[in-house]
Amino acid sequence: MKIGIVIHSHTGNTYSVARKLAEKLAAAGHSAVIEQIKPVDSKQTDPKKIRLEKLPDLGGYEGLVLAAPVQAFSISPVMKTYLQQLPALNGKKVACFVTKGLPFKWTGGNRAISQIKSSAESRGGKVVETGIVVWRGGGREKEISDLVERLAKAF
Repeated sequence: MKIGIVIHSHTGNTYSVARKLAEKLAAAGHSAVIEQIKPVDSKQTDPKKIRLEKLPDLGGYEGLVLAAPVQAFSISPVMKTYLQQLPALNGKKVACFVTKGLPFKWTGGNRAISQIKSSAESRGGKVVETGIVVWRGGGREKEISDLVERLAKAF
């Protein structure tokens, strides 16, 4: 299966998890490509004013992973802008994850996952797995490993 991993990574944390997921998917026989969403102006934080560089063409992917950091208890403004432009997914399997600094999943993680999930489902995607990685504190590597395993098995 050809899987697109579409991410926004502000500090590199989300990208590092996406890279591990891509490696796991490849080891399972899938083709995984990481596509980064980048703003034209990295200082712009208003989703209504954010303009994105090139948008990935999702047509060639059979599965999709959407991922971004949590910022201000919500999905990052860059990913929020992207989700507003998300094309029809026509029954594609979709997984999503977020990375965050604050402990407890209710400090923005659950809301961010809900935002991604809602956008994907409203465009006809079938969300098969989700996850949250808390970056600070102990246990991060196990969280990442568990997340990568669950997401890879979903495809």
